[in-house]
Amino acid sequence: MIQKSNGSSRRILTYPAIHPCDSISPVTLLNSLIDLGRDICSYKSKFFSTNKRNVRETFRQITNLLLFLEEIRNSTSGPPNSIILSLSELHLTFQKFRYLLEDCTRDGARAWMLVSSDRLSNQFRIVIRGLATGLDVFPLSAVDVSNEAKELVGLIIRQARKATLESDPEDKKSVKYLMRILNHFEEGTAPDPVEIKRILHHLGIHKWSDCNKEVKFLDSEIEIEFSNKENKRELELLSSLMGFMSYCRCVIFDSVDFESQHLNGHCNSSEALKGINADDLKCPISLEMMSDPVTLSTGHTYDRCSILKWFSSGNSTCPKTGERLTSRELVPNLVLKGMIQQYCAENGVAVVPSRKNRDISRTIMAGSLAGEGALKMSASFLVKKLVNGSVEEMNKAAFEIRVLTKTSIFNRSCLVESGMIPHLLRLLLSKDSNTQENSIAALLNLSKYSKSRGAIVENEGLDLIVNVLRKGLKIEAQQHAAATLFYLASVEENRILIGENPEAIPGLVELVKNGNNRCKRNALVAIFGLLVHPGNHWRVLAAGVVPLLLNLLKDSEREDLVTDSLAVLATLAEKVDGTVAILRRGALQLLVGILNTSTSRTGKEYCVSLLLALCVNGGLDVVARLVNCPSLMVSLYSQLSEGTSRASKKANAIIRILHEFTEKRSSASVTPVLPRERFIHVW
Repeated sequence: MIQKSNGSSRRILTYPAIHPCDSISPVTLLNSLIDLGRDICSYKSKFFSTNKRNVRETFRQITNLLLFLEEIRNSTSGPPNSIILSLSELHLTFQKFRYLLEDCTRDGARAWMLVSSDRLSNQFRIVIRGLATGLDVFPLSAVDVSNEAKELVGLIIRQARKATLESDPEDKKSVKYLMRILNHFEEGTAPDPVEIKRILHHLGIHKWSDCNKEVKFLDSEIEIEFSNKENKRELELLSSLMGFMSYCRCVIFDSVDFESQHLNGHCNSSEALKGINADDLKCPISLEMMSDPVTLSTGHTYDRCSILKWFSSGNSTCPKTGERLTSRELVPNLVLKGMIQQYCAENGVAVVPSRKNRDISRTIMAGSLAGEGALKMSASFLVKKLVNGSVEEMNKAAFEIRVLTKTSIFNRSCLVESGMIPHLLRLLLSKDSNTQENSIAALLNLSKYSKSRGAIVENEGLDLIVNVLRKGLKIEAQQHAAATLFYLASVEENRILIGENPEAIPGLVELVKNGNNRCKRNALVAIFGLLVHPGNHWRVLAAGVVPLLLNLLKDSEREDLVTDSLAVLATLAEKVDGTVAILRRGALQLLVGILNTSTSRTGKEYCVSLLLALCVNGGLDVVARLVNCPSLMVSLYSQLSEGTSRASKKANAIIRILHEFTEKRSSASVTPVLPRERFIHVW
């Protein structure tokens, strides 16, 4: 009757219990209640880091109550309708118990459960009193059970009313230690490692991956709090805890266990996408792939921007069920979001990011003084390991920097200011492939921070990064080097310096030719960025990129690679020598075919831009051949209404050129539509 709850779609410390429907039969309700009770008891085998005494009391009461309920089910006479009211109240209470137990055992939430232990114990007290309330209205005389069972009910009621469920003394002691450590971070003084290990032991956090789960959970909670603009004090506490756990991950744990994918170059292949239907990853409202899936209280998931539009239109129901919503809280569905990202990455599907999709602008600040202090101490520790550590310690330090800088702007700025860029650049020369990969990945993340780009160039990092691009010990290192060049090329002076490096552009083109799909993408966007500087135009052509890109357009089924290839070709075609190189390869028919069949709006926009440039720079012969492609006009006219604004304008320009050519040809005019000096023979 009530599905097993899914912790990933429910906000922690919320209890959206559902009251059984009025028309339910007593037999169905009784069976559902017993199943729910057994499900609760199955949590006995799980580890509870906090509220252990309250949990034990819960199990004791539920176990006793199950004995009574099972005796009712086993009696010869069926359960009467008069027990529905009581069982419905008990069912509601059981649901809340299960939610509490889910929260207490939720992966990665142990630190948050510790500081919320008073709140949890209060919730246990409220819910266990709900047992007494539900049993108070139970008509014992209406059921055929033993006197012992009836006495057991009376005992449960009395104990539930008298129960004084409070936080465990050990929980209170650990909270006290934790707050003392957070104060140390705020004051800029190093905390006692013994106290830290005592807290971690209490929480059952024994390895790096346990700590990493805590960081990920806290980060997701911070994102929710930030987007919902809720309690500022709670947001600061979450940020402080995240700083504490990040510090523990860096300083307390000497090694990274097997759950890490990058420290030793092992990548765990996911089985999660097997059998996944792409339609299941699309928003029920927009029918587009979701970029920021959020779940309503009904359990149904939508893309954030779509459901917000639904609400702003005056709707207050769930679009799929029509059920009126008691709350409009949107809970990010992080599991589904990860699956969508993985599916898109593996299948070359481009997703238009939602404006609120992973808005890392919230990470400009640390979120709390304790979080800021913890990160600064972590940075200082990591710099020392980069300078004086063993090979293994250097590798782990580079990996930790890689992890810390993945999404946090504050972390990037803090680590750059700690002076670690020269040490990371030095590690690019390492003969250890994992150390080199982690170092270039860390530099990639840091290069997203504007101030780091100058530091990388000033420390002669360009040559080192290009060396990894050409001779990296692992293909992943080459891939990261290409992406790093893309971010460095956002600065005009760097575009010039990269272009002048004789190995840079040929190295990127080589990666397009021989790299895996991610290498190709990173290399293509880096080339696209370098083309902003006019002086790099001839260098890209000289490196032989045009035939490679045309082959990609012919052979690749990945939408992202096709779009990126079209973007580079469209930029090259803006100059006559680029147009010549493209037309000499007989690309016109191929490009018209892509425009006719592509499903990507961005890809079509670049395709239209490319065709327009070829018309302008290619002369009458190009226009004449396009006029003889009847399917082209259909695609061009569709862009007027369905394409982007830029695609619409350029499609309109091509249509005008083709019409003018046709009119003048039909009137036997010899006046050229385009300048004769730009005529290029394309056969």
